[in-house]
Amino acid sequence: MDRLTVDGAVLRHDDFGPPHGVVVVLVHGHPFDRTLWRPQAEALAAAGYRVLTPDLRGYGASDVTPGSVPLSRFADDVAALLDHLDIGRAVIGGVSMGGQIAMEFHLRHPGRTRALVLSDTSAPAETAEGRAARNRMADRLLAEGMDGYADEVIDKMLAAYNVAALPEVAERVLAMMRATDPRGAAAALRGRAERPDYRDSLAAARVPALVVVGADDVYTPVAEAEAIAGLVPDATLAVIEKAGHLPGAERPERFNAVLLDFLRAHCPTPSP
Repeated sequence: MDRLTVDGAVLRHDDFGPPHGVVVVLVHGHPFDRTLWRPQAEALAAAGYRVLTPDLRGYGASDVTPGSVPLSRFADDVAALLDHLDIGRAVIGGVSMGGQIAMEFHLRHPGRTRALVLSDTSAPAETAEGRAARNRMADRLLAEGMDGYADEVIDKMLAAYNVAALPEVAERVLAMMRATDPRGAAAALRGRAERPDYRDSLAAARVPALVVVGADDVYTPVAEAEAIAGLVPDATLAVIEKAGHLPGAERPERFNAVLLDFLRAHCPTPSP
């Protein structure tokens, strides 16, 4: 695990694979950490890609920035990580909030975006109802901590049937949620509530995009993924069966196969 300091916060990340491989940055969602992407990082590294998995500020082993952290701050943290490692362009991917950070990165740093990987995410700006709900949840997490929230949402983060069918995955996901600092989770919720609409920038994208979604995702259903894929001029849509909001964790072999097929077609890397 490596580190750098950005805007007063120490941020941690893992760096997998050969140093001269095509770089893929995988951004976790809320309220997880960089280890959510471990199955993908290992598979891509074995295929010759260099994979960076950062802990977002406020999550995992990175420092907390209390208050409100907008998606623009997270996106610029990713750019700072690339600067730190002397990397110009990268494939930028993320799941859920991480997918919105990837879209924000593309909006702010289009020339540094080699391709997009958008898993189980949504492009429109938050609604007024959604903003209020995220701010209420931020207040609740600060007051009560993460445990009750984690127990309530596990059967939405994973497809409900996978909580019982995949107990090791469910426990790993629960452990990440429970370990998250409530101050970091609350700050991200408040910032995410103010996110912009990414549909225009996606429609203007000049890079390929892989849009992935679990077939039984209740947070961002297949229709959300279809809408994103319909916007991006060069998009590939993949629906992962028997998965919910975290198909990379629920069906890693299938997710990895889809991801590697996309990368080999659009961003080939030297053989390891």
